[in-house]
Amino acid sequence: MTRLDVREVPPPERHPMIHEAFEDLEVGESLTIVNDHEPKPLFYEFQAEVDSFDPDDYTVERVASDEFEATFPKRTG
Repeated sequence: MTRLDVREVPPPERHPMIHEAFEDLEVGESLTIVNDHEPKPLFYEFQAEVDSFDPDDYTVERVASDEFEATFPKRTG
């Protein structure tokens, strides 16, 4: 599993960085991002635009008031 903390990354650079990290994954792997807000817009973006994203196995957890961990799995087939 790949983990990417984007809390210190300027907002305009976050989504491109996350998409690139996701594309680098092997089939069946997951990308976990650490964000300062719930990444609901990113989830919808992935669901609409990334065929290899598995929305059924997506998870998000609020760790603190300004820390969310979201896992974006890549489809196995």
